[in-house]
Amino acid sequence: MAHRGHFHVILSILGLPEADFPSYFISDSVPIAPDNWMLAVGGMVARPSVFSLDQLMRMPRTGMRVRHHCVEGWSAVAEWHGVAMREIAKIVGASSDAQYVEFRSFDNGYYSTWDIESSLHPQTILAYGMNGKTLEPGHGAPLRLYSPVKLGYKSVKYLTEVNFLANRTGGYWEDQGYDWYGGV
Repeated sequence: MAHRGHFHVILSILGLPEADFPSYFISDSVPIAPDNWMLAVGGMVARPSVFSLDQLMRMPRTGMRVRHHCVEGWSAVAEWHGVAMREIAKIVGASSDAQYVEFRSFDNGYYSTWDIESSLHPQTILAYGMNGKTLEPGHGAPLRLYSPVKLGYKSVKYLTEVNFLANRTGGYWEDQGYDWYGGV
């Protein structure tokens, strides 16, 4: 295990495509989802909801193969699949007054807030798979936010909450001085 600041980095030694993607988390060890894991979606919505992974996997699937960009200067290509954030927004009846979306994690309180346009971009997904396989704990299982329009630190892993908001709240790295927008 290598250390980079407050991150722990695990590099695969198997030579798989995932080896191009370091595994970042802020907890002392790889976060593992609780047995009763659910995703709560709330805030400025008509129908606050809670979804199991099985429910999310039954929604229309979106997939893409894109280059991921890290603020540390590396990039790598992977295939991601999951449910589009715009589909979630439609299901819960997100208010047109919501200007931001906050994404919260079970990784020691990690979170980030995005502008509504980036959150509902056609390529912004809640990913449950990577490179044709179920997402692994080192890459954010059971569910992570992913979009090619944002730098990696904005792609919250280990998701627990999605909240549609009128005002911006910040983020783990953003509160420490990183760029709030974090766009590519």
